[in-house]
Amino acid sequence: MPDPATYRPKPGEVPDEPGVYRFRDPSGRVVYVGKAKSLRSRLASYFQDLSALHPRTQTMVTTAASVEWTVVSTEVEALQLEYSWIKEYDPRFNVKYRDDKSYPYLAVTMGEEFPRVQVLRGAKRKGTRYFGPYTHAWAIRDTVDLLLRVFPVRTCSTGVFKRARASGRPCLLGYIDKCAAPCVGRVDAEEHKGLARDFCDFMAGQTSRYVRRLEQQMREAAAELDFERAARLRDDVAALQRALEKSAVVLPDATDADVFGIAEDELEAAVQVFHVRGGRVRGQRGWVVEKVEDVGPPELVEQLLLQVYGAEAGEAVPREVLVPHLPATVEGDVEDWLSQLRGSRVELRVPQRGDKRSLMDTVQRNATQALALHKTRRGGDLTTRGLALAELQEALGLDEAPLRIECFDVSHTQETNVVASMVVFEDGLPKKADYRRFAVRGEGGLDDTAAMREVLTRRFRRMAAERAPGAADVPGGDEDSADVLGAAGGGAADGGAADGDAARDGVLAGIDPETGRPRRFAYAPNLVVVDGGQPQVEAAARALAELGVVDVALCGLAKRLEEVWLPGEEHPLVLPRTSQGLYLLQRVRDEAHRFAITYHRAKRSKVMTASALDDVPGLGATRRAALLKHFGSLKRLRAAGVEEVQAVPGIGPRTAAVIVEALRAPAAGTGEPAVNTATGELLD
Repeated sequence: MPDPATYRPKPGEVPDEPGVYRFRDPSGRVVYVGKAKSLRSRLASYFQDLSALHPRTQTMVTTAASVEWTVVSTEVEALQLEYSWIKEYDPRFNVKYRDDKSYPYLAVTMGEEFPRVQVLRGAKRKGTRYFGPYTHAWAIRDTVDLLLRVFPVRTCSTGVFKRARASGRPCLLGYIDKCAAPCVGRVDAEEHKGLARDFCDFMAGQTSRYVRRLEQQMREAAAELDFERAARLRDDVAALQRALEKSAVVLPDATDADVFGIAEDELEAAVQVFHVRGGRVRGQRGWVVEKVEDVGPPELVEQLLLQVYGAEAGEAVPREVLVPHLPATVEGDVEDWLSQLRGSRVELRVPQRGDKRSLMDTVQRNATQALALHKTRRGGDLTTRGLALAELQEALGLDEAPLRIECFDVSHTQETNVVASMVVFEDGLPKKADYRRFAVRGEGGLDDTAAMREVLTRRFRRMAAERAPGAADVPGGDEDSADVLGAAGGGAADGGAADGDAARDGVLAGIDPETGRPRRFAYAPNLVVVDGGQPQVEAAARALAELGVVDVALCGLAKRLEEVWLPGEEHPLVLPRTSQGLYLLQRVRDEAHRFAITYHRAKRSKVMTASALDDVPGLGATRRAALLKHFGSLKRLRAAGVEEVQAVPGIGPRTAAVIVEALRAPAAGTGEPAVNTATGELLD
C-alpha cells in the first residue's frame, strides 16, 4: 500500500493557479480526477494526517502512487478538461452519476431516409431525436399509439419495412391508417419526413398549434358539409388531448427546464431530475451514487451538471436548469459552459417562490424517498462487498484485498467452436467495459485444460508486452489478441510502473506514449479465478509460471460442490455456504460462464448459417451476404418464397428457385420432411 508521503509534491512545485489534477496508481492508471481554483491549496488538503481525511479519500490517496496536474486559464476550461479526463480514464474514485436502472426513451430516427418511431435504451445514437426518459416502456407505447392517428410515422423494423417494400403490401398499421405506408409509395420520403418532424415538434412541447390547426380544419370541413372528414378530425383532436392529459401541467406554457433534487448522507447521495418541456413533465430520472470525498451539496451539484450535460448538446440542454444549490464554481462560469453546449443562453438558478419552487420541493421529496428506498434495499451492500473482499483476502492468504478480479471460462461443443471469456470485477462489482472474449486456436489441444492454458498465456503475454515502457503493439498484430469488447482494462498491478524520472516525463508502463491512453491488457489483476477444479487450476498455474508471473493470486471454483481449488494443493478449500466471499466468487464465475456461452452461441450460429448457404450451388460470398442482409436471418430466408428471394439484388429467377429448393430440402439423414417449393405443402 503506497504511502502518500512518498509522492507528495515538494514545497513550491504546485502552482497557485486554477487547474485539473490526476492521481495514478502504481501501474499508472488514473484513479481520481479533480479540478481546483487553487491547485496548491487543493492538493495540500490530500497530504495531511490520514486520520483527518474522509474514509474513501484515505483509500484513494493510499491507492495512488503519484499525482500530476495541468494548469488552465479559467474555471470553464477546468470544467471541460475535467469532464474529458473523467470520460477518457473512468477513474474508480470519482463520483459517477449512473442510472439506477436503464430508462426507456421515445426515439425518432431522423437520420434515416424514412424515419422510424421506436423505444430505445442505452447509449444515444447520432441522427436520432430522443424524448423522455420515461419510467415504463408501456407509457411510451400508449402515447405513440394515440399520436400515430394524427402523425402516421412508421414504427416497423427494417426487416418488416423491406419485406413490405418487396411485396408491395403494407403491414397492418398501414391498412388501419396508423402508418403513412411509405414502404408502398403512399407518401414519398420528404412527405414522410415532414410527418416525423411534426411528431417531434409535438413531443418537444409545441402542442397548442397542432391542436388549434386541427380544430380549424374541423370547422372548415363542417362548414363545407364534409361531416365524415370533420368527424375524423374531431377524433384526431381528442387523441391529441388524451396524449396531453398523460403529462401533468406543472409550469406555464412554453417553459423548458430541468429540475434537480438531491438528498444525501455521509456516504451516498440520491439525485432526481424532472424534465419539463412545454410546461409539462416529459420524463423523470434518478441516480444513487457513492460519495468519494466529504463533499457538500454545491460540489455535488457541480459534478452532477458536469456529467449530465457533458455529453449533451443542442436541445438536450434546456433554457433553464433549476438546482437546490448553486455549484461550487462561480455560477456564471457554469452558465457560460451550459450556454456554449446549447448554443443559446441557459439560466442556472435556485427557485425561491411560486410554481417552480413548488416543483423543486416535489423533486426533492422524490430524491429523499429514493435514498430511503435505496438504503432499505441495499443498506448492507457497501459493507457486504467490503466483507466479501476481506474474506477472500484471508481465505486465500493474500497480502491485500483483491480489488480487481479476472475470471476465465471455456465453452465448446464436443471440442468444436472453442471459445473463452474473461470478465472483470472491481471493488466487487462487474466492470463490463473490460470484458474480453477469445477464439481458442487449439495450440496445445482442444480440451478444457489446454484451452485454459492457451487463454491465460495469451492474456498475460499481452500484458507483459503492453506494460513494457515505450512498447508498441504486440508483435504479430492480431495473432495474439483477444476479441475486444469495450474500453481498456484497469486495476491494481504488480509494480510494473516506470521509475520516478520516467513517470515525471509522462512515460508510464501500460500507457501509450502517443495517445496517453491505457493499453488494453496492461494491468494485472489481484486475483485470477478459473471456472473449474484442480486440472484447470494447474493448467492456469503452468501458464503463469512459464511467463514468469509470480505475484498474481490464482484459484478455481468447481461447480459440483462449490469448492475453491488452489494451485499445488491436493485438497480444496471449502468456504462456508453463508460466506460473502464464496458468494462473490460464484457471481464472478457465473458471469464468466454467461459471457462465454453468449459468445459460443453467436459463433456457432454464424457457422451454421454460413454452412447452410455454402451448400447452395452457384451462390458466392457476395450473394450470400446480400441475402442475409436483406432477410436478416437464415430462418426468415428459409420461410421466403421464390418471388421474395428474387427481389434481392443480383438474384435471378433460376437462382432464387435453386436457393428455395436447397434451403427447404431436408438435410441428409435428418428425417425431416421435404417441402414443395411451389405450394408449400409437406411431401411424403
